[in-house]
Order: sequence, then structure tokens, then C-alpha cells
Amino acid sequence: MRIKLTKLSVREVDMTPMIDIVFQLIAFFMVINNFEQSQVDERVKLPRDQLARPREDVAEDNVVLNIGYIRDKEGNITSQPLVFYLGEQTPLLEFGPVIQREARVLQRLDQKIGETTVEIRADGEVDTGQIQEVIRMAQDAGFLKFTLKAMQGDQEP
Repeated sequence: MRIKLTKLSVREVDMTPMIDIVFQLIAFFMVINNFEQSQVDERVKLPRDQLARPREDVAEDNVVLNIGYIRDKEGNITSQPLVFYLGEQTPLLEFGPVIQREARVLQRLDQKIGETTVEIRADGEVDTGQIQEVIRMAQDAGFLKFTLKAMQGDQEP
């Protein structure tokens, strides 16, 4: 009896489903990822400070105010100082009603306004007096605790 020898053929695995799964996993993790800097506004250029340290505690009930400017492509300031808060751009001197509205919302949610911290992230070119004016508006609304944010001295902008 004669036995036929056949050459073994190597079968290739179809990688298309594997690639689809990888892209779906990437998309899934990007959607559910908690971006820690979700309240950071890229239009705010923080001043450098050697004493600045990253926050050790992450408080979810803080009110984070980004104070800065709209800049052109070269980085030149093209606007008056603005407060970027909850997707709104409010001129700095007109921010009083916005912070009072936020205080009323917090009161309705049974949060103590005096214990809520207002975190201020101000552009390095914003005048100190203007930051003090925002603090005064927040105090008028009932907020008592404030923190100012600066960039660490060894970080690149």
C-alpha cells in the first residue's frame, strides 16, 4: 500500500477580530478613565513657584475657578481677564452673580458654604488685585476657605 505524503500547510490566524477588540478596549478605558485634571483649563498659564506642591487630598466638593485670558496663536493676550467656570467664560468683574448662584445651588444640596473650599487657579499675568476681587465676591456669597494654585518651579509650562 502506498501512502501519499502531503505537505503540511501553515494556517494563518485572522487578526482582524483581535485588532477590533484592542481598539474597543482602548476606547472603553479612555471613556471611563477619571482624568484628574478635569477642572484644569489650558488657557490659564500658572505662575512658577518653588514652594508649590501637588495636592495630597482630592476634594470633590471644591469650587475650582480658572482665571486667565484668551490668547492668540503667538501667546499674546487678546481679552480682558476671564473666569472659566463650568464651561462659561465670564468677565472677571461680572463674576459676582455667578458665584452667588453657585452658593445657592450648594445650599440646596445641603452643603455648608463656609466649609467648601474655593480653589483659584490664576494665570501668572492676572493682577493680584483682580484675584483679590474674585475672593471678595466669593466671600460676599458666603465662602470662607480659599486656596491659590501655582505651578511647581521644576515643571515646564
